Amino acid sequence: MTIKTRRIGSLEVSSIGLGCMGMSEFYGTSFESESLATINRAIDLGVTFLDTADAYGPYKNEELVGKAIARRRDEVVIASKFGLVRNEKGERLGIRGDAQYATKCLDASLKRLNIDAIDLYYLHRPDPKTPIEETIGAMAGFVEAGKIKHIGVSEVSAESLRRGHAIHPITATQNEWSLWSRDIEIEIVATARELGIGIVAYSPLGRGFLTGTIKSPDDFAPDDYRKFLPRFSGDNFFNNLELVKTVKEIAESKGCTPSQLALAWVLSKGDDVVPIPGTKHVKYLEDNFGALDVNLDEESIAKIDEVFPIDVAYGQRYADMSPIRAETPKLS
Repeated sequence: MTIKTRRIGSLEVSSIGLGCMGMSEFYGTSFESESLATINRAIDLGVTFLDTADAYGPYKNEELVGKAIARRRDEVVIASKFGLVRNEKGERLGIRGDAQYATKCLDASLKRLNIDAIDLYYLHRPDPKTPIEETIGAMAGFVEAGKIKHIGVSEVSAESLRRGHAIHPITATQNEWSLWSRDIEIEIVATARELGIGIVAYSPLGRGFLTGTIKSPDDFAPDDYRKFLPRFSGDNFFNNLELVKTVKEIAESKGCTPSQLALAWVLSKGDDVVPIPGTKHVKYLEDNFGALDVNLDEESIAKIDEVFPIDVAYGQRYADMSPIRAETPKLS
């Protein structure tokens, strides 16, 4: 299979990337050997876009990705992130986007990944105490120093996107975008396209819920953090399960799996959109790439959009939505 490429901003990547977060924590037990096999299989299939962050693990995920690409560096575009502060125990200590912290994080990430430069470096979440101009200004310095090649942001507001882009061109904004997470379409998509910023869609399969493989709250491992997310809890779980039935029905009519339908829908939203479904299993990886063979015509897309309008899902994406697109302070 030959995977076509897409341009996000000034960066060219495979039309589907690989999110590596779940290989280190959040979604139950992982095994390094299987994770490494999944990353290498993805590259063999033509994936050139791998996504990680210092907060995943924490720290372990970058080390894992670094190990996987040690002999394949020239085949991949590496994206990582900073800003979500965690200690070695995994405790969450807030958000920082100040220049001093950014510099410290970048140097540590480069060491863990064992590379000379990160291709796409994101601010993971907006820092409510630091002007976006300071953060992007520091990252512009990283570009000048040759330590990163492109600047990205994640879950920032449209206003912060504009303000940051005015300091230095932003290549990509990473946002949750799927059949049950469409709020990005209210303002972010239009702003990004006006500025020539690419869109990287994380959790395009609704953290696995849209695959149809999750049928009960008991399907989650004890340490799976999805158990504590509003959409996976209480009545919300069973109400959202009805939405998945509709995904299955439409997928069956198209002769594809629910995962493939959900990914094909995200891919249909524009050539400047690159989904990064995450998995730690080769079989799910290979199933996901079947989405590239799913043809959704305008009529089909319109029907799906009607069935899954914005805010169709029951419950918030996170228990605490305050860091999502929070405005950073203005420069004084």
